[in-house]
This record gives sequence, structure tokens and C-alpha cells, in this order.
Amino acid sequence: MSHSPLLNLPGPSRDLLDDVEAALSGARDFVTDYDPELVVIFSPDHYNGFFYRTMPPFCIGTAAQGVGDYGTQAGPLDVPEDLATACASAVLESGVDVAISASMDVDHGTVQPLQTLFGDATARPVIPIFINSVATPLGPLRRVRALGAAIGTHLATLGKRVLIVGSGGLSHDPPVPTLATAPPAALERIVHGLPMTSEQREARQSAVMDAAHAFAHGESSLQPLNPEWDNAFLELLDANRLTDVDAWSNSWVEKEGGHSAHEIRTWIAAFAALSAHGRYEMVQRFYRAAPELIAGFAIRTAVLTS
Repeated sequence: MSHSPLLNLPGPSRDLLDDVEAALSGARDFVTDYDPELVVIFSPDHYNGFFYRTMPPFCIGTAAQGVGDYGTQAGPLDVPEDLATACASAVLESGVDVAISASMDVDHGTVQPLQTLFGDATARPVIPIFINSVATPLGPLRRVRALGAAIGTHLATLGKRVLIVGSGGLSHDPPVPTLATAPPAALERIVHGLPMTSEQREARQSAVMDAAHAFAHGESSLQPLNPEWDNAFLELLDANRLTDVDAWSNSWVEKEGGHSAHEIRTWIAAFAALSAHGRYEMVQRFYRAAPELIAGFAIRTAVLTS
């Protein structure tokens, strides 16, 4: 499922919010029926927990807490340390390099889906898995698929009902600072993790709302959404053709979908974890190009066919 800070902020139209909420309600029903004993969530970070002073491509949290950005739930998540550590060991043994964090800060990219699906981000034990989707340089997509497959293979040994979540936008190009473009204050944040004051967080929220308003009204220099590319990616997933992404270069993803389209990595990892056990079929399909959210917003729920 996609996430967006703008779902928690004033601005999006009632029509859009109702459409998205109806789809999210379907996802909640899917999760309620399944009643998972454990949640594994692949998600990015937006310079709230991971910074350029040390930027791993992948990291598994053995303990984690929400930072509370954009109105999301703050505080500790229910991370089973033993299961998370065993998962990291299994991934490393499989040949995929992954870091661990015994104190992972997670932002709306992780917490918003948990709150959306369960009402409370601590309602189920969760293993948070960070996938760098913002800070270049990025590894090839085939490594993301390998990560997901390794985790999926391990999860089958647990004897638990596991819900696998991928949290990320499709095409979108929001105003995220980079090493090359960040002004000094932002550079201190994205490199050294300088904490934001409450006033700075308020200013950032206002800037995001202003950017979304300008984008939705065609008054922005941000890269347009690409519904054609979004739907091609979703059709690839729908058809169990996940290995096709191995041929996609990072530069092509960015050209087609924008700088933050790399968040499809979370979807790739999630479906790779599922497809490690065979073919799957989609239960729910939703997509909407949503300029008011500066995102191609999508939801897919899936189950194994056997």
C-alpha cells in the first residue's frame, strides 16, 4: 500500500479522501479476516531515522519507535527482539547483507500503514525492515528482490500467520532534499540527523501542504505523476512477473516515476517474500493518480494460490 503524509493534513478533497478510505477499508477487512500473529513491514525512511552519516541499503529493527511525524503515532512498537534477530541472521546466512538496529526510529512510512490497518500501531507484533529508497546511491532492484525472497523463505519456518506489508508510493517526486541540492540547515539534518524543533516540523508540514496545493493546480515544477508507468508496474505484479524488475535501472525508474518512485522497492520486497512460496493471486486492486497527495496511490492485497 502507498502512504502519504498528506492523508493526515488539511488539503486533499473529500472525493479523494473518500475514495482512498474506501480502498483502505477493504484492506482492513482483508487483514481482519486473516488475523495475523506477526507483521513484517518493508518501508522507506524520509530522513527521520536514517541519515547519510551511515546509510545502509537494508536494515532490520530488533527494537523500534515511531517518531510521530505528520500526526502519526509516536512511541515504541511491539517488536519481538528474538524473532527480528533470527530473521536478520537468516537473511545474512542466505547471502544478502543487512544491517540491524536495536533502536530504529521509524516515521509515517512505517507507522501510517500499521495505524491504518489495525487502528493502533502496537496492535500486533511487528518486524520493521528499512529499505533505502531516497538516499543515493541505491543498489540494483534485483538485490531488493533477493532480500524479500530471503525473508519470505525464513518466515515459512516460524509456523505463524504472517502479514507482509510493503509501504511506498509509486510515481511521485516530492520536494525531498539531496546531498547535491540541500541548503546548509537541511544538509545538517540529512547527514548528521540534527533533530527538528517543533517549529521546524510545523514549517515542514506547511511546506508540504503548499507544495501539494501547487502541484494539484498545475503550478509546480515537480515531475508529473506517471499513471501509465504506475499501472505497468502494478500489472507486472498482478501477473506474477516480479523478476522483470531485474532489468530496470535506477536511472530509468527515476526518469519515469520521479525521485521517490524508488519506494516501489518496498512493494518488490513484499511480493518477493510472498512469491518465495509459489504463485499468488490478487484479492483487491486499487489505483488512483492523486496530485493532491503528490503520489500515484495504490493498494494491492494478495494471497498464495496454493
